[in-house]
Amino acid sequence: MSEVRLAAEQRTEFGKGAARRTRRAGKIPAVLYGHGSDPKHLALPGLEFARVVREHGQNAVLTLNIGSDTELALTKTVTTHPLKNYIEHVDLLLVKRGEKVTVEVPIVVTGDAAAATLVTQDLTSLQIEVEALHIPEQVELSIQGVEAGTHITAAQVELPRGASLVTDPEALVLAVNPAPTAAQLEATQDTEGAGVVEEPKSSENAG
Repeated sequence: MSEVRLAAEQRTEFGKGAARRTRRAGKIPAVLYGHGSDPKHLALPGLEFARVVREHGQNAVLTLNIGSDTELALTKTVTTHPLKNYIEHVDLLLVKRGEKVTVEVPIVVTGDAAAATLVTQDLTSLQIEVEALHIPEQVELSIQGVEAGTHITAAQVELPRGASLVTDPEALVLAVNPAPTAAQLEATQDTEGAGVVEEPKSSENAG
């Protein structure tokens, strides 16, 4: 993953009102922390940071120009508004060149399993430990031609060189099962109402 440069400003006002004013100015409130240093409250350029997340994902590594200082930071948490979908706040982790960090990267499944199979995916991402400047945007898992009955665990997903797995190696990523036949699907539909007994309608005796 390439390094991205952004100009950041230090914030001197805090609280919800100050955060709203920062966003109205087209900037995103952020906090930079790590390595035992005091947290720095920053304002990031809104459009530029949104583009970084779009192009590099939420594990983007930033070179922040803060006044006369330069800091290297990993995007740790991006909080978005649940309804309006704009970025509300960002947590940044201070990192050093050559340092390894633990991040979550998406799994992208490629290829098609063998005919008459059904693929179910249990995990969509893996936690890995990797050098901060070499975080992959994704890891790929090919299932081309994989036969029914195959189970792929986290340990079987190929990682980039220098990365190590943090997720439980035995965790199931996906399973390739035989697809149900037309007869099985029909049998399932036929038994959906089984066991339901309708009560006979009562009739009044003629008096």
